[in-house]
Amino acid sequence: MLALPTITDPVYVPSARRTAMDRFFLSLIRDERDLPFTYMTLKVAFIMIPLAILLYTPWITGWVWGVLALIYFYLNNVTFKGPFGLMMHCTTHRPLYKKEYNGLNYVIPWLIAPFFGQSPETYRAHHVGMHHTENNLEDDESSTMTYQRDSVRGFIHYYLRFLFTGIYSLAAYLFQKKRTKLFVGVIRGEFLFLAFCAAMCLVNLPATLIVFIIPFLIFRLVAMAGNWVQHTFIDAGDPGHHYKNSITCINVAFNHRCWNDGYHISHHIDPTMHWTEHPAFFQKHIMEFAENRAVVFAGLNYMDVFFKLMKDRYDLLADHFVDIDGRFNSDDEVIAFLRSRTARIPKRDEVATALAA
Repeated sequence: MLALPTITDPVYVPSARRTAMDRFFLSLIRDERDLPFTYMTLKVAFIMIPLAILLYTPWITGWVWGVLALIYFYLNNVTFKGPFGLMMHCTTHRPLYKKEYNGLNYVIPWLIAPFFGQSPETYRAHHVGMHHTENNLEDDESSTMTYQRDSVRGFIHYYLRFLFTGIYSLAAYLFQKKRTKLFVGVIRGEFLFLAFCAAMCLVNLPATLIVFIIPFLIFRLVAMAGNWVQHTFIDAGDPGHHYKNSITCINVAFNHRCWNDGYHISHHIDPTMHWTEHPAFFQKHIMEFAENRAVVFAGLNYMDVFFKLMKDRYDLLADHFVDIDGRFNSDDEVIAFLRSRTARIPKRDEVATALAA
């Protein structure tokens, strides 16, 4: 375990100099701290979309096509998937462009996101309309509570359930809650994406696999692995408590590449908190993290935590666990604590049945 280190994650530092392009984008966006998002959008659009078009062109074949496919696959699923996906996450909670330029807010979810396997409107409906509303409790269709959260078999079941029934469950949830606009958006976005992919398969099946279908499968895998980790260490006695059902990852390169996404506890406390404000919030409220025995890791990102869980390497998790106020006496105590937080939490009807028996 570690003592609380000095925080090195990114915060906003105003720039003394602005280029003409900076000034142009600043006239369009709501918050100057989000200027990097405009450049990330341009970078992705001018690299990924032309590459995708090239893969569909009939005059590129053979080994040249294969090389381009490998380049596209790597850039899509390794280089840009994290930064783009978490940029979309931030702009889902806080629209990027001003109200008078609201049409530009559709560029990321409708024009670019499909190239990363994200069907339009479904992410917002799932993440904002359901996940944050239900806070990983039982009515959240992506809740991790009822799984043994250090189990490979449990995660495979969790992923496959989401992959094959997730949209149906989300749509049913939104319909039941009478969130008509989100419900219609989910049906529209998912149907149009799948119909588009089916049509493009008739045009060029190999290209469609590389450009849309494989990114789709990988995105849903990564998204669910991320949610699994973010809500792995849950206090069964108070599973709806933000400090007790999520984690925070500090001082890791992931936070620099992916807009401080490691700060998941503070994100649930205030979903509209700007990504640059999380390190300051963490330090200001550090004693609340300690008093609630919040799970904080230093030097690990979500995938690091995920693979250590799947390998049952609690010893390595303990090595990176931040003991904020010195309440743990040894790594063994930390390991026992972490194991207690990954145990399956029974459903309400299971508890009622057990009590009635």
